[in-house]
Amino acid sequence: MTLHTSLSTASALATGWDLHRNPHGRLVLRAADGTAHVGVTPVRAFPIAAPGEGLSLVGPDGHELAWVSRLEQLAPAMRALVEEELAAREFVPTITRIRSVSSFSTPSTWEVDTDRGATQLVLKGEEDIRRLEGRTKLLIAASDGLQFHVPDVTALDRASRKLLERFL
Repeated sequence: MTLHTSLSTASALATGWDLHRNPHGRLVLRAADGTAHVGVTPVRAFPIAAPGEGLSLVGPDGHELAWVSRLEQLAPAMRALVEEELAAREFVPTITRIRSVSSFSTPSTWEVDTDRGATQLVLKGEEDIRRLEGRTKLLIAASDGLQFHVPDVTALDRASRKLLERFL
């Protein structure tokens, strides 16, 4: 049996839900009827445009078990569990500097500094650089599937901007 419900402005606890970690560290959603769903994964509907709005709790079979309109509607303990899980899933380092690029044609290996330290990424093609919210915010997909974020191109140093412009 699959639980599919929506949280209104009342907290999840008022609906009879419980969200907790089992001894193996997996998220468990306990429905109002007592059914436990082990291995729940939170998935944002709009991770970049509206990260606090529209959250689906998905079971291990990939089916949505519950929908949360706004993350702030969850009880503090449940919200903390969801945010921990999202942080682990949504690892998106922020590029603070582009040190060098191997080539101005793709594929190209980039040496970058991020908020998590220095690293390399391989850019397969220019189409893997997406502009978000205007012209200055970027999301860069590396060949290994990892996403990198540039919150404001104009905040990068001049040399980084010059390298980046060759790909935009």
